[in-house]
Amino acid sequence: MNQIAPQGFTGVTTHALTTVRVRDLELLADIGINPDEVGRRQPLVLTVELELTGTGIIAIDETVDYRRVVAAAEALALVHIPLIETFGQRLAEECLGWPCVQQARVSIDKPFALTRGMAGVEVIMTRPVRFPGPNGEETRP
Repeated sequence: MNQIAPQGFTGVTTHALTTVRVRDLELLADIGINPDEVGRRQPLVLTVELELTGTGIIAIDETVDYRRVVAAAEALALVHIPLIETFGQRLAEECLGWPCVQQARVSIDKPFALTRGMAGVEVIMTRPVRFPGPNGEETRP
């Protein structure tokens, strides 16, 4: 979590959480398992939320450029991925590979999957917590 000292409160530290969000990104993706879906691009609507690490984000290299999220999603949309769950997992994994991202939440709606209602998934992935061991090696809890 980000720690910042609010103005006017000396000696008090607050914890801040910064979330970068791309909402309602519409893509045509090569996705699906049904015979009528394979080989044709289908609309998806994505929302990606990235929780960032760091203290007091003041520079672009301490955050994620929104365009990078869009580019990653667009690149995945070009590859045939059978399930939107897999699409969400791959996009979340890509985002977690960026240095300041602690957690990725990817919501995907597939507007034409149902005749009534909206089909969708949400994938939440968190970077593993690692602790230094007695000899400096990383250990997991």
